[in-house]
Amino acid sequence: MKNIKIFTDGGSRGNPGPSAIGVLILDEEGKELFRLGKQIGTATNNIAEYSAVLEALLWIKNNLIGHDLNLQFYLDSSLVVNQLNGKFKIRNQELKKIIVRIKNLEKEISKKISYFHVAREKNKTADFLVNSAF
Repeated sequence: MKNIKIFTDGGSRGNPGPSAIGVLILDEEGKELFRLGKQIGTATNNIAEYSAVLEALLWIKNNLIGHDLNLQFYLDSSLVVNQLNGKFKIRNQELKKIIVRIKNLEKEISKKISYFHVAREKNKTADFLVNSAF
């Protein structure tokens, strides 16, 4: 089983405001498989964070399906990590819609998927991708 590391981040200039996402996907040797920084329109910080996870899952579904993978997501938002891991409830209706899409993609991909909180310093590239998209 191959370990794939996925670093995601999202941010908004204002909350809500112009928003962007960053995604970095590495194979188990640390080789870059995918990198993305893009604007997503007006959104909140949390919607941007979730949109980055969604974008990463879509890329994995379209490019890595059929491989025996262990997908390890790293985010610097403890709220999003705890919500994705089912520890915190989601009350916001917009976030619930994105979560449903994420959970459906997780089922389609049917790989081992884990979400981990990391310090902002360990998520520098995804953060850089967000900021360079503005």
